[in-house]
Amino acid sequence: MTRTQTAAKSAAPATTGRRDGFTDEERGAMKERARELRAAARRAGSAEKAAEAEREVLAKIAEMPEADRALAERIHAVVASAAPALAPRLWYGMPAYARDGKVVCFFQSAQKFTSRYATLGFSDQAFLDDGTLWPTAFALTELTPAAEARITELVRRAAG
Repeated sequence: MTRTQTAAKSAAPATTGRRDGFTDEERGAMKERARELRAAARRAGSAEKAAEAEREVLAKIAEMPEADRALAERIHAVVASAAPALAPRLWYGMPAYARDGKVVCFFQSAQKFTSRYATLGFSDQAFLDDGTLWPTAFALTELTPAAEARITELVRRAAG
């Protein structure tokens, strides 16, 4: 190794588990999204697509650790009840709910990115605009009756 190569190598920033700027979890999520797109392209009719997408969401929820699974099951039930027009689907390996093919809200388990809490998030497709500042994601540690009522209201508004 030349002196220039040695200097360049020592000046390079440490990646701490990252390769090409992405963590292993981020690369895994991107691979899951690519699989989701390929699977959607293979499905025939819209009824078959909807049924298969729901099965995939339920299977993904079933794979989650108990604490995340309990939250995801309740979120799934709340969304189905509060906004039946939103279609369940996977989005980057997470349960998500879409209107006209575009994700409106999603659940992210704490395990997904090794976080200390699960997340309920809303995309820019959600009708939650409120002045010039409003939240688009919420940390979830448990679903109390008050939290479930708030989520129900948010999902209804988000769905339009």
